[in-house]
Amino acid sequence: MQKTQKNTQTIITTVKNSTISAYDRGLNYGDGFFTTAKVVNGQVEHWSHHKARLIECAARLGFPLVDIAELEAHIAKSIAEHTLCVLKIVITRGEGGRGYGLPQTCNVTVLLSVLEYPQNYSRLANEGISLNISPIKLAAQPLLAGLKTLSRLEQVLIKKALQTQPCDDVLVLDYNNNVIEASAANIIAIKQNKLFTPSLNECGIKGVYLQSLCDKLAVDFKCVSIADLLEADAVFICNSLMGVVPINRLEQRSFDIVHSQLLLNKLLAKEAKC
Repeated sequence: MQKTQKNTQTIITTVKNSTISAYDRGLNYGDGFFTTAKVVNGQVEHWSHHKARLIECAARLGFPLVDIAELEAHIAKSIAEHTLCVLKIVITRGEGGRGYGLPQTCNVTVLLSVLEYPQNYSRLANEGISLNISPIKLAAQPLLAGLKTLSRLEQVLIKKALQTQPCDDVLVLDYNNNVIEASAANIIAIKQNKLFTPSLNECGIKGVYLQSLCDKLAVDFKCVSIADLLEADAVFICNSLMGVVPINRLEQRSFDIVHSQLLLNKLLAKEAKC
């Protein structure tokens, strides 16, 4: 008979006030998920999408749903006095279980971190970002595709390889050489006044900023090759912290970031009039 998990307790705490158990499943197996948000004047930007991400991750990974109202109260207290910072929310299945097997009772742990906002993001937004192709490729796993789980060793290796590459960030492919994302951001591009982005059905993360952009514009999710990006009129990366940032160079192809921004602004303005 299959054992049913019961949510007996949810512990919500700030990192500076917490002690993580050596038996926590997030630490041992990456059994959890997270989201990282920009905070401006004590408010979490795109909170509705961050909240939706947490709810989707919990459902797809079989977690009990965290009390969102209680979580929001803790967040409000943690960020109330911050004008600009980063909020990271990490949720694990807590302690328990023999090996990989799930515990019969699930004591969910929620960790809140308030971190400094990266100082270089303003410069990158003004100057644009250069991309080379990462030598590290992403494996396909449809069951986890799109989710921001704690299992991010691929990204760790991507960032490690990036340290030796002459670029600001990298373009990450899957093993079929389809474009998926940057090291920690989604890829979007414009061709003939139409916006497109790589399909994330097999791997990759659907970011909060990309989701918010889809609320405003028609975005075509499709298989994207390197050639598609090299032939695009403009290419950008985007995530919830930096927003949307133009690419000034992809491998040997250069882009005029002023022109790129004009193309995106034109699409946004057109949609605003509709």
